[in-house]
Amino acid sequence: METTTLPALLERWSRGDHVAFDALLTGLYDEVHSIATGLLRNEQHLTLQPTELVNEVYLRLATLSHLTLEDRNHFLSLAARVTRQVLVDKARARRAQKRAGGRQVTLSDTNLGGGLVYDALDVDELLNELHGRDPLAADIVTMRVFGGLTIPEVADLLNSSVATVNRHWATGKAWLAWELQKR
Repeated sequence: METTTLPALLERWSRGDHVAFDALLTGLYDEVHSIATGLLRNEQHLTLQPTELVNEVYLRLATLSHLTLEDRNHFLSLAARVTRQVLVDKARARRAQKRAGGRQVTLSDTNLGGGLVYDALDVDELLNELHGRDPLAADIVTMRVFGGLTIPEVADLLNSSVATVNRHWATGKAWLAWELQKR
């Protein structure tokens, strides 16, 4: 997507312009689909396909308005939080079915520990706990894991230095991996 049109589309969408929202989604679809594919690549227990995940995220984003989104990174940060919620909701629904023979939704992410598989509800619960300890680390982990943002993109979004983001990323990732290992 052309970077000169992105801020204008974001601004129009923030005022409730659904045509701008459609253009924004069309322009960023491949990027968000790639992130979803990466999140779901090694899934063994999840029947959700990347396209379904992207569609669910977009449906939830479509209900939002009056947002102040400045750039691509802000949009992807918001998409990361919505993606996390979609996966958690799917995990809750599956967990409810577990007694009837369903399986848990899991999250596989190489950023957290070499491609290990984690329960999405455990990750969400631990991210909430991490937010109480280090809100910045929790936000960075969410943006990196669920949004696919790079360290420089997160630093730009947070108006922070790359070194600060790296430090909180390392802390958050290590804490989360340690806690997941104990479960």
